[in-house]
Amino acid sequence: MNSRQKYLDAVKSQLEPNIFKHSICVEACMGALYDYFQSQNLLGSSEPKRDEWTLAGLIHDIDYSQEFKPTHPEKTKKVLSKYNLTISDTVEHIVKAHAPDLTGVEPTTKADWSIFCCDSLTGLIVAVALVYPSKKLADVKLSSVIKRFLKEPKFAAGTRRADVALCSQSDGLNLPLEKFIEISLRAMQKIAPEINL
Repeated sequence: MNSRQKYLDAVKSQLEPNIFKHSICVEACMGALYDYFQSQNLLGSSEPKRDEWTLAGLIHDIDYSQEFKPTHPEKTKKVLSKYNLTISDTVEHIVKAHAPDLTGVEPTTKADWSIFCCDSLTGLIVAVALVYPSKKLADVKLSSVIKRFLKEPKFAAGTRRADVALCSQSDGLNLPLEKFIEISLRAMQKIAPEINL
C-alpha cells in the first residue's frame, strides 16, 4: 500500500486549495464514521477496511480539476496514474458511490453511504465555523450546525441537505442526523490545524 503522504501530495497538486481542504475533511469524516460503526459492532464482513474508507475520502475529488472535471468522478484511476499511484476496485467503488447521479453506482455498503452523506456536510460545517468571530472549528457547537442545517436552508445553500439526511435510512447508515453531524464535526475539529481552521 502506498503511504498516505503520496496520495495527499497528489491531491494537493491536482486540486485548488478549497477542494483540497474539503478532501481532507471527507477523509477525516470517513475514518471517524468507520471507528464509530466498528465500536458499535455495526460493520459486516463485506465492509471495506478502514484504510480503504479513508483513502476513498481523501481522493474522491481528485479528478474534479482541469480537463477531467466534466467526467468527474470517472477518471480517478487515470489521474492517480499520473503520480504512479493505484487504488483497489473497492476504493474506486466507494469514490463512485459519492456521486451516483453521475456514475450510476448506487451506495450499498456503509462506506458508500458514509461518503455519499458526508460529502456535502463538510462544506456546511466549514461555513458555520467561518461565521464565528474566531473562524475556528474548535469553537463550533454541535447545536449551531444542527440549527443551520435544519432551520436555515439559505445558509450554505449549496449543501445537499436531502443527501446528508439519508444517513438516517435504515437500509443505509441507520444513524440519526444529529449523531451523524456530531461524528463529522468532531472528526473535522481534530484535523482543523491541517486545513487552517
